[in-house]
Amino acid sequence: MTATPHFTGDASPYGGGDPYADYRTADFPFASLVDLADRRLGAGVIAANDEFFAERENLLKPGPAEFDPEHFGHKGKIMDGWETRRRRGASAAEPHPTDEDHDWALVRLGAPGVVRGLIVDTAHFRGNYPQSVSVEATSLPGSPSPEDLLAPDVTWTTLVPRTAVGGHAANGFAVDAERRFTHLRVNQHPDGGIARLRVHGEVAPDPAWLAALGTFDLVALENGGEAEDASDRFYSPATNTIAPGRSRKMDDGWETRRRRDKGNDWIRYRLAEHAEIRAVEIDTAYLKGNAAGWAEISVSDGQAGDPVQLLPRTRLQPDTNHRFVLPEPVRGTHVRIDIFPDGGISRLRLLGSLTEEGAARLAARHEELGG
Repeated sequence: MTATPHFTGDASPYGGGDPYADYRTADFPFASLVDLADRRLGAGVIAANDEFFAERENLLKPGPAEFDPEHFGHKGKIMDGWETRRRRGASAAEPHPTDEDHDWALVRLGAPGVVRGLIVDTAHFRGNYPQSVSVEATSLPGSPSPEDLLAPDVTWTTLVPRTAVGGHAANGFAVDAERRFTHLRVNQHPDGGIARLRVHGEVAPDPAWLAALGTFDLVALENGGEAEDASDRFYSPATNTIAPGRSRKMDDGWETRRRRDKGNDWIRYRLAEHAEIRAVEIDTAYLKGNAAGWAEISVSDGQAGDPVQLLPRTRLQPDTNHRFVLPEPVRGTHVRIDIFPDGGISRLRLLGSLTEEGAARLAARHEELGG
């Protein structure tokens, strides 16, 4: 585990103007991976020992934390994050909290997976952030309750050892734990506030669940699909196209800048495993004047495999869900969609099932990760 760059200490008191002007952040290499704690995937903060000043659920809100200097309630300043009360010692003779005192929150990941990095964001917590944080992870089947997770026989793996953090900063931690996890325990020592938690990694689906489904969306995030690369991410990320559910607004899809050359834009995806694709959906919901004009899809076996046409170049309509039943199934591990000349799509669905080869590899990987 590494944390570079590393922020510590207070930020300056808010002096007016843009509150993010003095925010400390960095480009973390793992931040391009899917956020396993995304609410759209079903993540949630299921318990916390204290949320006196600000609710635990704020930790997983999409978008950056907001700051209103005039926002006060009966308990004090209302912050857009999770904030606990100030801890106190046991007596007048011992007024300070002990070294072991801390607050905690239990986070259910939206999709079980391998964690590659975390961001503990203390935006706007300038003098009321925790002195240090630690993060642990575990894997339990089903839908365990907080009591189940806190039982003495549950084994927790340390992802981030107790480490000092900075106020009003994106505190990033690279993680090296080749295991499949379902839940996190986020600890702040001894107390304070955290604005946002991001848990970046790779989805590791349950092979038994996918086998029971039979036919499913082979490229969906929750099933282990991934948007590996894209020609353009100017307005929104390519990962949006494989997020759960239908798009609810224009920026909940993928939109590119306007091209002024003769090229085109594209996204390359990795499927859950080697699979047989039988049907396709291309949705342009909420893209009305900026939907892609045409799209074509190709499939390859391996990232460098020879591409096979899945869908010929086809006219797309704005704000429309397009469905295509393939004349015959097409097999592969990677898919590329090319749009012409630019614009965007909101969702891509590739419906089919794993091949025997793909199912065997997925099961072996699941076992390797301790699933």
